[in-house]
Amino acid sequence: MLKQLKEDIQAVFARDPAARNTFEVLTTYPGIHALIMHRVAHELWLKEHKTSARMLSSFSRFATGIEIHPGAKIGKRFFIDHGMGVVIGETAQIGDDVTLYHGVTLGGTTWNKGKRHPTLEDGVVIGAGAKILGPFTVRKNAKVGSNAVVTKEVPEGATAVGNPARFILKESVEQKEKLNSKQPTPVQETAPDSFQPYATTPDQSDPMLETMRVLLDRIQQNEKRLNKLSKRLSELDPSFKSQPESEPFSSDELKIIDAVRRDSSTQTP
Repeated sequence: MLKQLKEDIQAVFARDPAARNTFEVLTTYPGIHALIMHRVAHELWLKEHKTSARMLSSFSRFATGIEIHPGAKIGKRFFIDHGMGVVIGETAQIGDDVTLYHGVTLGGTTWNKGKRHPTLEDGVVIGAGAKILGPFTVRKNAKVGSNAVVTKEVPEGATAVGNPARFILKESVEQKEKLNSKQPTPVQETAPDSFQPYATTPDQSDPMLETMRVLLDRIQQNEKRLNKLSKRLSELDPSFKSQPESEPFSSDELKIIDAVRRDSSTQTP
């Protein structure tokens, strides 16, 4: 128990720059208090002292604002930052080196007994206010952005954003960086899998905006090709009446396209 507590405290120093010393962490961090009480409550739960376990869990919620069911399984170096409003259900399973921020819910979507809550594998980061609902798995090193609502499995290394959640896959981001690397840009000297607070980065793209940008570009290309084909046919066959060449979009539509492109480009690494 003491060895585990020491690892939990070291996890705080690794992921929270506001932490100054061990005494401060032990006395002022509700995530640590909730975790200590949960580990005791979980042992009581496993030994069939379930009423005592629930009472300790209820006291922990009152004292810290964090509700962890004593049946939940939690791994090593688990860190709850800020903590207020966190809810972890009975059949939730949390791996090693997982980070949760305030307002996170690991909830169930069924009244049936058995596995009802999510499983978080090693290295997962869940942003503030995110809701992970259902008996599925958030795979290793995945991230869930703040206020996202996730109801299906998150692939390894992916980032889930939005409601309902959409996935930004690591492979697609790396490919995008290669395509946009014609001009050298300064690279931040951090490991690709380094810890990201709140599961977000300044250069994180929106998959819906990116999809819209690609579709709009494709439509404009098709419009230009049709104009060229129409002009060529009219040259080959004088009887063919081509439509007068015009702008593919109206001025209002072009303003919307430019806005989408600007939003997409500002989020591109």
